[in-house]
Amino acid sequence: MITLILVMIRALHSFDVKQKRVLMRVDFNVPIENDRVVDSFRIRSAIPSIKECLESGTSLVLMSHLGRPNGKIDEKYSLVPVGEALSDILEIPIKFSYDCISEDAINVTIGLHPGEIHLLENLRFHSGETNNDPEFAGKLARHGQIFINDAFGTAHRSHASNVGVTEHFIEKGMGYLMEKEIQFLLERFKKPKHPLLLILGGAKISGKLHIIDRFLDDADTILIGGGMAFTFLKALGVEVGRSMVDKRMVSSAKEIIVRAKRKRVKLVFPVDFVIAEAIENPKEIKTVPFDSVPDSFMGLDIGTETINIFSDYILGAGTILWNGPMGVFEKKEFENGTKALSKMLSLAFDKGVDTIVGGGESAAAVRKFGMDEKMTHVSTGGGASLELLSGHGLPALEALGR
Repeated sequence: MITLILVMIRALHSFDVKQKRVLMRVDFNVPIENDRVVDSFRIRSAIPSIKECLESGTSLVLMSHLGRPNGKIDEKYSLVPVGEALSDILEIPIKFSYDCISEDAINVTIGLHPGEIHLLENLRFHSGETNNDPEFAGKLARHGQIFINDAFGTAHRSHASNVGVTEHFIEKGMGYLMEKEIQFLLERFKKPKHPLLLILGGAKISGKLHIIDRFLDDADTILIGGGMAFTFLKALGVEVGRSMVDKRMVSSAKEIIVRAKRKRVKLVFPVDFVIAEAIENPKEIKTVPFDSVPDSFMGLDIGTETINIFSDYILGAGTILWNGPMGVFEKKEFENGTKALSKMLSLAFDKGVDTIVGGGESAAAVRKFGMDEKMTHVSTGGGASLELLSGHGLPALEALGR
């Protein structure tokens, strides 16, 4: 189904954009600290499409969201720092509007010259964005004559800027980043090299159910770490202290364990954890076996023995998909598991193993530890990559194919 939709979607290079206004949805949802972008990965990922438009004599309008301001103006979610970072990367000035649909913003767009960029303020300052409000989408559409979606990270959302807006354009298509992400992820998993290894972490098990369902038919081994490991351990009857457990998903975890056994897919859980009584300013940090977490402690990283076990599977794999960190890697005290696995994936890459990092926190982790250049592919979209690999449709793609 997805392959059929892709055939119907035009790619950026097929448009004559000279002297035209292109409205491009990008994913500039990047971390900002002290009014500065601290990780420009997603901005840089959109540069090929942006440069193609500029070099073709386009006047370019960029729109994105940042964080979750819940439909209200909140300065800490302003895209001003993003505009400054983009200007530095391109080494050109960029026009900016503080309201994405105001008449002033529309007038700035109409006055653009070929080769100029206009960045719109955070789409989510309006509730119409996440509600896919037709009126809001119509106002956004006034900015362009051609619509290009290059925001793979939001392709699994049905929002005004990537779904509703498409109804107002005859000429619409996908940018180079969107095209690259989709083709790479689909092609690599048509006939993956075996053993096929899935590494899943992070806090939420609910977001990973579809990917587990999909790969129970193809994967040889699934390593489960991070916060979601505790839900599985709870399903196995293990006491995990104050560690994060999604009580609503315990029964689902039990079903996955049974189905994996039936399909002869090996599920591997941590055998030890790094634990503490608190994430912030912990008084005591220690490593204990998986079934020996005291009532007042919580697991915050995988232990050394688990790292060694997981590493053996990584070095023996043919294809690896990793989504979700092994612990609270943002804190130095609990980064070791995620850092070690990043290193092992880079060593596997050196051996010719396909190593795919499925966006989100995993992508942030490999960049933090300087391993992003030694991966086969680092996706810009966590949720979108999971939905795509699960075989589910992506609303933004379906909208472009209509």
